[in-house]
Amino acid sequence: MSKLLYIQASPRRQRSKSIAVADAFIEAYKQTHPHDQIVTFNVFDALIPDFDGPVVQAKYAILHGRQQSKKQLQVWKDVERVIEQFTSADKFLLAVPMWNFSVPYRLKRYIDVLVQPGYTFSYSQDKGYQGLVIEKPLLAVYARGGEYAASSEAEAFDLQKKYIELIFGFIGFQDIRSIIVEPTLQAGPNVADAKRQEAIDTAKEIAVGF
Repeated sequence: MSKLLYIQASPRRQRSKSIAVADAFIEAYKQTHPHDQIVTFNVFDALIPDFDGPVVQAKYAILHGRQQSKKQLQVWKDVERVIEQFTSADKFLLAVPMWNFSVPYRLKRYIDVLVQPGYTFSYSQDKGYQGLVIEKPLLAVYARGGEYAASSEAEAFDLQKKYIELIFGFIGFQDIRSIIVEPTLQAGPNVADAKRQEAIDTAKEIAVGF
């Protein structure tokens, strides 16, 4: 039995195009993987610790081999809780809209907590940086109001898909698949609905062998 972690990064819930496509993936996945565990959470609801002064101090105490204070131990446990939930999964599904050409701030906050040395990546003089979350597939569903096709002038503004692939690749993911729903606004509701349905059909196909 595998564990699939479904991360929703939109606060729009039922109105979210990325979540609609990811939900269709989940329904198809359940049919072909009936014994797998699916854990779903939305980053706008989740208890994600602030990566603020006390947490940063706790991090650097670890990095420099210093003993953590009682308060540092406490705040770092919250970081470890988030990382453990993530790394305990075998497969990953991410529903993410584009905000200001990038990702929603709550998802960025979640990622900033996850990406920690000794937990999701390592570094050595001999080998450099190495990801520690390996041999696990990730499907990212992206929704954008406009179009950012490869080789177009608009592609340079796509800091959404590029960032997700870079940061998750950094922590070890090599099997990163993607479904893009675009444009959801630029060409009107009829085009948006058609693109959404195309993406849902693709998601169902991917779910079978995921």
